[in-house]
Amino acid sequence: MSRHIKRALAGAAVMLLAASAAQAEISNNILKVGVLTDLSGFAADSTGPGSVVAAKLAVEDFKAEKPGLTVEVIQADHQNKPDIGAALARRWLDVDKVDAILDVPFSSVALAVQETVRGSKAAFVASGPGTAVLTGEKCSANTVHWTYDTWALAHGTALALLRAKKDSWFFVTADYAFGHALESDAAAVVKAEGGKVLGTVRHPTGTSDFSSFLLQAQASKAKVVALANAVGDTINSVKQANEFGLTAGGQYLAALLMQLTDVNAIGLNSAKGLYLTEGFYWDMNDGTRKFADRFAAQMNGKRPTANQAGVYAGTLHYLRAAAAANSNDGQVVVAKMKEMPSKDPLFGEGEVRADGRHIHNMYLFQVKTPAESKGPWDYYKLIQTIPAAEAFRPLAEGGCPLVAKK
Repeated sequence: MSRHIKRALAGAAVMLLAASAAQAEISNNILKVGVLTDLSGFAADSTGPGSVVAAKLAVEDFKAEKPGLTVEVIQADHQNKPDIGAALARRWLDVDKVDAILDVPFSSVALAVQETVRGSKAAFVASGPGTAVLTGEKCSANTVHWTYDTWALAHGTALALLRAKKDSWFFVTADYAFGHALESDAAAVVKAEGGKVLGTVRHPTGTSDFSSFLLQAQASKAKVVALANAVGDTINSVKQANEFGLTAGGQYLAALLMQLTDVNAIGLNSAKGLYLTEGFYWDMNDGTRKFADRFAAQMNGKRPTANQAGVYAGTLHYLRAAAAANSNDGQVVVAKMKEMPSKDPLFGEGEVRADGRHIHNMYLFQVKTPAESKGPWDYYKLIQTIPAAEAFRPLAEGGCPLVAKK
């Protein structure tokens, strides 16, 4: 090979390396994140404006670490509709050049957004949805799932109660995929631990009258009446369960998905004694309380939910990974999020697995009685800490193709 050809090849290699390095840089030292959430619907209290505030607080803390990077935060309301969520995500990617999409409550919307983001130059950091499918058979190299999922909620609550000898169960289930997943995951634990499922009733979403369903639950004499539903349905079913005297009659009520704002809407008189699993509670330690105070200052005194805490923590880890990778390419940043351990004052130390699932402790709580509560938003008492290693579905059981490839 002649000297001229060698020089030409070497020059081409240098140009390729330079081009690759340029591609890895964060364009104009600006990162743009979009909070795609429920700003006006029935999950607005547990996500919505509070999720936007949480993202901005994460940006504030990141800027203290990396003052040379500019982070822009935009927001949109997906109206709890998959087609609208997907369309907004597409516009953000193609027109607004958003680098990461955050939050996205409601599993159906999140799955639609995940498919829009898949293979793109953006990341999807989901804290609002519950479906474990996001890190299961439909996992994506662009996606990180924070906070919770149906497997963690169902297993956390069911296993703890079963080990406390509460071994007969009756399910009141919302009749759609999310409710079915909660029931299925919890029922599997009940059976595996030698318990019995004495019955199940399914109700349409938006139900106002739960009397017939709760009468069946009461008649079953099951030790645990498990609510496999969410938001307004959970609020209504808990209130009416109290009116029917389920817990007064010796049965235990377990909500497989409940947020702090749901308890606030129900009130301690009706919700007292209820069991639930969460990944975060604002009054756990000095770090969570300090964040809650900052959040409350912008939210008329409200305390953050686990979903909103997940937006903060997921956003902070995304920004740190983008800075470490010196890239705003979604798959590059998500790979760095998996490589780097996470650490923040809300979830402590954690990690993002190969399937995109963030791993952290989960907690079984019981709702306090009015006499036990010391003030506004003081609603939970800790029953059990579920260690991170046990809190989420084992990596090998999810069916994520990214894990198979690895």
